[in-house]
Amino acid sequence: MAELFSGALAAAPSLGLTLLAFLFVLLVVVFVHEMGHYLVGRWCGIGVKTFSIGFGRELAGFNDRHGTRWKLSAIPLGGYVQFVGDAGATSEPDAEEMEKLTEAERKVAFHLAPVWKRAATVFAGPLFNFLLTIAVFTVMFSIYGRFVSDPMVASVRDGSPAQAAGLMPGDRFLSVDGNKVETFGDVQGYVSARAGEPIVFVILRDGKEISLIVTPRLEEQKDALGNVIKLGLIGVVNDEKGGKPRVIELNPAQALVEGVSETWSIIARTGFFLKRFVVGREDKCQLGGPVKIAGMAGKAAEKGFDWLIQLIALLSVGIGFLNLLPIPPLDGGHLLFYGIEAIARRPVSARIMDYVYRTGFVLVLAFMGFVLWNDLFAC
Repeated sequence: MAELFSGALAAAPSLGLTLLAFLFVLLVVVFVHEMGHYLVGRWCGIGVKTFSIGFGRELAGFNDRHGTRWKLSAIPLGGYVQFVGDAGATSEPDAEEMEKLTEAERKVAFHLAPVWKRAATVFAGPLFNFLLTIAVFTVMFSIYGRFVSDPMVASVRDGSPAQAAGLMPGDRFLSVDGNKVETFGDVQGYVSARAGEPIVFVILRDGKEISLIVTPRLEEQKDALGNVIKLGLIGVVNDEKGGKPRVIELNPAQALVEGVSETWSIIARTGFFLKRFVVGREDKCQLGGPVKIAGMAGKAAEKGFDWLIQLIALLSVGIGFLNLLPIPPLDGGHLLFYGIEAIARRPVSARIMDYVYRTGFVLVLAFMGFVLWNDLFAC
């Protein structure tokens, strides 16, 4: 019993750090997302009733001079901006609420604004998430530079797909599936997302270009935070013969270009992963919910503040991407309706909108339940 008590005391600081780090990461990402909606909405002349970090019962809050209620709520797993005329946190139109609006309120009501203003306001949330990621990467590249390795093969693992295909030490990668590669990281990024798919490599060997087809194999590895992940590998090592990492120093403008490029690369890989996941070609355990994110936040915090900031950048771009999926009540679902409205020159009927919103809400809840089940029981 004494040992158990001592162990619990020893684990407490780690648990506390994990919870604090998780809340910090989540609150920053949510705040930036909702601030995007708020700022662009205000710029478009739309009235804001509530800016909430979290859902449920209000813990603390205040009213600003514009009449907006800023509050912190009990359940910190998200947030929302409620505009004038909204039915609630999901920005659905409320017919009864709209009838009660004064003439002054109707001038700033969200659902009476031109469709381009509503679309801009909704898109601003994910856009600010992407901008946050770009900003973090830009600062990191400016401070630390970029670590790169030449796309060289130092050694080939026995029994690996690379060995079976004929790759040899000293080979230099030139392209993968027709895409030019400049660093070993370019090769890794492409290969890791394509387990089970034949890839055409063009390599340079003894001054000659050779084409080889290699099919990556899904294998387990540990990432920088010690998490076990599954990804496609071909079985080559890059740590000799010119493959050692070197640092490229970047000025602010170059760092910005690299930050945009890195953010776009993550967006593209995320989209490719989801497409493969839908057709059953990705491991379900690669999807993480709040428990997994909390664990990653705790590990990142133990490594240092810069690791925590990088986790914020990765989570931010992921949240931005997921919110653009065309599923109500996500931002992408709203944008889909606005696109239909712009083409048809009239809003989607309230009955259809209500049905789609209810269906989408069930899908979102089911997805959240799925990733939580993964976190707690399946993975």
